[in-house]
Amino acid sequence: MTVAVITGAARGVGRGVALALAEQGATVYVTDRESRARKHSELPGTVEDTAEQVDRRGGRGIPVVVDVTDDDAVAGLFERVRVAHGGLDLLVANAFDGNALPFRGGPFWTLPWAHWHNMIDSGVRGHALTAWHAAPLLIERRGLAVLTGYAHDADEVLGGHAFYDLAMTAISRLAATLARDLAPHGAAALALSPGFTRTEAITAALGGAVPPESDSIEFPGRAVCALLADPDVTRHSGRTVTVADLSAEYGFVDVENS
Repeated sequence: MTVAVITGAARGVGRGVALALAEQGATVYVTDRESRARKHSELPGTVEDTAEQVDRRGGRGIPVVVDVTDDDAVAGLFERVRVAHGGLDLLVANAFDGNALPFRGGPFWTLPWAHWHNMIDSGVRGHALTAWHAAPLLIERRGLAVLTGYAHDADEVLGGHAFYDLAMTAISRLAATLARDLAPHGAAALALSPGFTRTEAITAALGGAVPPESDSIEFPGRAVCALLADPDVTRHSGRTVTVADLSAEYGFVDVENS
């Protein structure tokens, strides 16, 4: 049985990946700082909610309240996984607080410095910290680390926002270096780039409207499942791959097109 840890899984892409894995019967550690006991956002979603949805889909959801900026909490999460399972098949490092402040691009010196914490500390450092703790467990099972980020043209400043661009570029580079270090041990790492996804934050920003030509939160989850089932997944290791390209390669479709 697949054992997976997903950060930032109370909602958005992380929740979508958890639901897709549930349909494969996976044991999913659903982690996030959002819980029923303490909400940080007005948006819907908690670790308990997602874990219950995983159970209903056929998996086993284990809710764990973890803030990826809290080193001790992250260490405790992976120690818990080690004791219970001895290893890990899949890490999806997804926690990212980039939309906590209004997202508006502009010249570097005009951007709120709080974006650094939300995008670099919660995003890049959180991805690195979870991967650091997960690596020995992934090696035990020749597992896969998936870091969510976004691919873009090297000449483009993503979103017109220097901190956001820096975070996404760093995540891709982190995946490449992780892949290099994991390769001798038979484990793999890559960065996964979703398309325009109907997350709770995006839908709320549009007043509840469904954005046209957008993907469900489960579309990236189907990409993760396809990668996990590929016996030759190491050929993707070190790359930043888009969900759309993986859909074409593996033949999966979004939930609305099933």
